[in-house]
Amino acid sequence: MQFEYSLSAKWPELLKEIAPGVTRVAVLRDHTIASGIGQFGAIQSAAPSLRMEAIPINVRDAGEIELDIAAFARSSNGGVIVTSGPLAQSHSDLIVTLAARHRLPAISSGRQFVAGGGLISYGTNLADQYRRAADYVDRILKGEKPADLPVQAPTKFDLVINLTTAKALGLEVPPALLARADEVIE
Repeated sequence: MQFEYSLSAKWPELLKEIAPGVTRVAVLRDHTIASGIGQFGAIQSAAPSLRMEAIPINVRDAGEIELDIAAFARSSNGGVIVTSGPLAQSHSDLIVTLAARHRLPAISSGRQFVAGGGLISYGTNLADQYRRAADYVDRILKGEKPADLPVQAPTKFDLVINLTTAKALGLEVPPALLARADEVIE
């Protein structure tokens, strides 16, 4: 998932759908890795058509994340997009806490973000990815050459919504979005 940047363009769309008042998004990213830069580029390209401004926040350490989100939250109509990457994942609990404290709707790529109290996630289905990887290992162990196997992109994606978080933020989740969700946490 981290290398499929076009998926990142769905995050502002989904955030706008669940929180229509959002006009500014803090994009938490690791600018030191290619996926952080690529994901921000996809988000930045999608934002204007949604009447959103994408503002990069470079994830380095907990103190800096806290200061940057607090500064961002001083203006109204904000939301948060958490890009994929090891730094964002390691600070996921802090990001969820700060989003709740500052009443910022937030989206990420992983289900664990929503299970931990985040609003919404959209990303590749990891169980499917692992199953497909195991199929490749099996084929290699049976004698196929890795170079002869085609590159596969993710084909299954999960949309997860936390209704408790939506309620705490004063958001009413559109029925059409709920109908598309693979999982709803209540």
